[in-house]
Amino acid sequence: MSGFVEKPEPLEVPGLVHLHTGKVRDLYRNEAGDLVMVAGDRISAYDWVLPTEIPDKGRVLTQLSLWWFDKLADLVPNHVISTDLPPGAPGDWAGRTLVCKALDMVPVEAVARGYLTGSGLVEYRESRTVCGLALPEGLEDGSELPAPIFTPATKAAVGEHDENVSYEEVARQVGAETAALLRRTTLDVYGRARDIARERGIVLADTKFEFGYEGEQLILADEVLTPDSSRFWPADTWEPGHAQPSYDKQFVRDWLTSPASGWDRASEQPPPPLPQEIVDATRAKYVEAYERLTGLSWT
Repeated sequence: MSGFVEKPEPLEVPGLVHLHTGKVRDLYRNEAGDLVMVAGDRISAYDWVLPTEIPDKGRVLTQLSLWWFDKLADLVPNHVISTDLPPGAPGDWAGRTLVCKALDMVPVEAVARGYLTGSGLVEYRESRTVCGLALPEGLEDGSELPAPIFTPATKAAVGEHDENVSYEEVARQVGAETAALLRRTTLDVYGRARDIARERGIVLADTKFEFGYEGEQLILADEVLTPDSSRFWPADTWEPGHAQPSYDKQFVRDWLTSPASGWDRASEQPPPPLPQEIVDATRAKYVEAYERLTGLSWT
């Protein structure tokens, strides 16, 4: 069992119809048929959406995504129409709300990997492959790959794992033309972002994108290149052979699996609330990632 420890009730806003509550975002439709995406401060770990929020997390994710959308605009268009608050929306939505195009979404998580870690490392240790792609011998946890690879995954519901799939399976599901475009665009965007992050002292180990179609045009959607969708590592401490420190939920995961939490991950019991020091440390990591990448101060 997993999912929400305490599923929030969606807010009722005049002129908006609530469509979905996700791990972090609430999705609405306005009267024009556009999507209104609101990033909350929820945080998830081990397939649970935790009962404790991380202040400012939703704003960091939204503002960082907007910064990246601007940096990538010449490579691929994005779904953002406006950052204006819908009439009648609560003031707390400011800075965390995007009005977006309603797209025909591609049912694939478009994942790019430039370094070996996570589920890719598990598969590599078993078969020297990642998503069926053969890799050379001698790679370790954190090793840079000879070249970035496209390793797609299925989109999972809240409380379930995304599952890696082969490129051939993606082509079967969405067609050879769309699969080829997804792979090319994903690797182009990853390459641009990797170089930008590297200039700022950050390793972009891997990341996932979501795409949709507006007519015949492929559009970059959802969030992009945030600590929730990417593995960012400090470049000055990167060293293959072990797990790397990262700009994400590391403090949350470490505390949940420590004796201090009293939580048994193998049980069906939901995880406990986070202590304040873990909340503060996690917020600081999200803010640090924003500031290092953008060169802007978080206020």
